[in-house]
Amino acid sequence: MLTLTRGAYAKAGSSLELNTGDWRLKRPVHLHRDAPCHIACPAGEDPQAWLARVAVEDLRAAWERLVSANPLPAITGRVCHHPCESACNRAQFDEPIAIHSVERLLGDRALEQGWPYPLTGPGPGAAEVAVVGAGPAGLSCAYHLLRRGWRVRLFEAQAAAGGMLRMALPPYRLPREVLDREVQRLLEVGVALVPNHRLGRDVSLEELRRDFPAVFLAPGTGLSRTWSAGGVVPHDLRTGLSLLTEWLSVGALPAFSRVAIIGGGNTAIDLARVLRATGAREVHVITFQAMPGPGVAAHEAMSAAPREIRQALEEGVIIHDRRGVHRLIIRGERVVGVEMVHMKELTRAGGRREAVAFEGTETILEVDQVIPAIGQRVDPQGMEAVLGRAEFFQTDWWGRIGGHPGIFAGGDAAGRCGTVSGAVGEGRRAAQAIDAFLRDATMAHEKTPQPIGLDQLNVNYFDHAPRADAPIVPAAERSAEVEVEGGISAAQALAESHRCFSCGECMACDNCWTLCPDNSVLKARDHCVEGSNYVFDYDHCKGCGLCAHECPVGFIAMIDEP
Repeated sequence: MLTLTRGAYAKAGSSLELNTGDWRLKRPVHLHRDAPCHIACPAGEDPQAWLARVAVEDLRAAWERLVSANPLPAITGRVCHHPCESACNRAQFDEPIAIHSVERLLGDRALEQGWPYPLTGPGPGAAEVAVVGAGPAGLSCAYHLLRRGWRVRLFEAQAAAGGMLRMALPPYRLPREVLDREVQRLLEVGVALVPNHRLGRDVSLEELRRDFPAVFLAPGTGLSRTWSAGGVVPHDLRTGLSLLTEWLSVGALPAFSRVAIIGGGNTAIDLARVLRATGAREVHVITFQAMPGPGVAAHEAMSAAPREIRQALEEGVIIHDRRGVHRLIIRGERVVGVEMVHMKELTRAGGRREAVAFEGTETILEVDQVIPAIGQRVDPQGMEAVLGRAEFFQTDWWGRIGGHPGIFAGGDAAGRCGTVSGAVGEGRRAAQAIDAFLRDATMAHEKTPQPIGLDQLNVNYFDHAPRADAPIVPAAERSAEVEVEGGISAAQALAESHRCFSCGECMACDNCWTLCPDNSVLKARDHCVEGSNYVFDYDHCKGCGLCAHECPVGFIAMIDEP
């Protein structure tokens, strides 16, 4: 039985005998609103929820809340471009919460302590789903299918799971030990891995459709897009992805002196940094996109993570933004230079954007190697029936492929995300859709998120506090084999959690209970920990709105009296 307590106790014969709630025109209600970090997270994490558990120093509970959405936090805490921090309301107050650093700490602590994933696994007689591709999308889908009670068989073309995490991410971003431990412990929860099985070579899509009630395709994008400069291609052309893969598997690269890399994504920046670290004298990145910064629209900016771009510049990489390659300068059969031209992205009719060259802005850059890194596409082998002539799978938000019931796709192969965290989110959503398909259930309509803004918070109750910055290896001491960014301590993570505004979610501060002039906010327990522990006494609330005005986190709203 609940014991309701008031901020003060009225004596008999007082105003409690009068139902003064009849006077109001508006009433307060508890209204949960999505924190902007939650909406911005491609993986579907709710950082506010797990930061609240960090704040009470329960790191394991925080990790368990985190992996309810993302099973790879030790990985994403290192390589994610963390749009959650760009969206963080705290950024407009002083500095955003170091969400990715806290996520990394939780992931690393789980590896150190051996915390088991919070799932029970499939029951007896559960159907088995085929997942093709053991990259972040496939691993995420497999994990979330297990959480929903289904068995999983995971087919991987390579000898080990990891996908592009293993094939294309250098150790300075993602140490191999972290990758191996995170992936292995996820597989150990009950995923049946079938390595060295390539779709179209070792197993066919028809076989999978016959043997499994549902199939999730997450093959990644293993083919580089074709590139030329005015139709001219160097005879010794190598792509950025193939060179990165070669370096990660062999440990060596051809000896380049002056290199031009074409592209503005993570592959281009990663390769540029690896080439600088392995001895290239000059490394130039040429991209029609703009350097990220104030006044640069998101669709105009380089798609590489801003911190990776900053670190590349520190290491001596030269970036020529808003530039394109007009033509190659070739002597004999060797490239000796490129002619660059200024580019500007224009919006055409129908909203289509196009990069346009400006004549008269040509400049010559002397290089001895040109390496395109302009993106990848799906290798169609074995998937022609569902891929058609497209570069990517055509799916809806849930990964469903029209006209092919029971077949789902996601990750880079769906052409929407291009990031590790985005692939994790696509795998999670596909698992939800597969679960509904197998149960013959209707997918619930996903509500349009309504983020709460800084203007809806009362920041007078928060102090300015510095952000916990992770240690960075000085540029002069870096190598491609050693992780550049370090982790923060548990004490720093605790301090970061205390900086969180808890946007849209009750933080049990007692303001409403303490400040209500009519003692009309009641406590359902002595020590409140969430919004449901407070109750409004509408018999006596006059609707003054003081509780809503003084709520630090925007959890109380005033609505018209019905």
